[in-house]
Amino acid sequence: MCRFCHTILKDHNLATKQPFHQLAQKKSFPPSAVLHNTVRCMFIQTQDTPNPNSLKFIPGKEVLESRTMEFSTPAAAFCSPLARQLFRIEGVKSVFFGPDFITITKESEDLDWNLLKPDIYATIMDFFASGLPVVTEEAPRTDTAPSEEDDEVVLMIKELLDTRIRPTVQEDGGDVIYKGFEDGIVQLKLQGSCTSCPSSIITLKNGIQNMLQFYIPEVEGVEQVVDDDDDVEKEANST
Repeated sequence: MCRFCHTILKDHNLATKQPFHQLAQKKSFPPSAVLHNTVRCMFIQTQDTPNPNSLKFIPGKEVLESRTMEFSTPAAAFCSPLARQLFRIEGVKSVFFGPDFITITKESEDLDWNLLKPDIYATIMDFFASGLPVVTEEAPRTDTAPSEEDDEVVLMIKELLDTRIRPTVQEDGGDVIYKGFEDGIVQLKLQGSCTSCPSSIITLKNGIQNMLQFYIPEVEGVEQVVDDDDDVEKEANST
């Protein structure tokens, strides 16, 4: 179970409405890699996620400021030189950028992370040494920023997502993006390590849905939204 749901189910005191962000506990990082050459030294930490096929890499440098981006296919990485380089590593299925981390999802559980890590470390180190931008100006915005078209309920949903839900999901190497609100149902897209995580349904129902319903009575439920590429992948996996 992801830490978001564990905190919701075990620690969150709904009676007192204790701020959720005060309950999130940061994980300690296991030893990782210190990469050296004659010019530079870069320490890259790794952190496990609830998804065994996803691993979080922390380069110790800003990746995407305050936003996140997911690249589920090599074609989707057209606007990111770093994502394109990472997709060239055999076994990399998807790439996710957070404010200060990179989540890599491998193609299957059969692949050994110990075989993938050296190439991922080297790619990240070489990229940051190059001085190139992580994403170009073509990169689309995928955040939950308020807009003039939002009504009061949608503004409350977005604020709760940004202040109490997304920070904790990002700690686990993923993110949740607001996609819409219709007939009492909040439409959300899970990204990063959450995309193919076995506990993603628990995250939605026992974690996010419970919190949104508690603070916003107009919310009747949540549902996961998937892109066309995700639909194709799920159909392929089910056949």
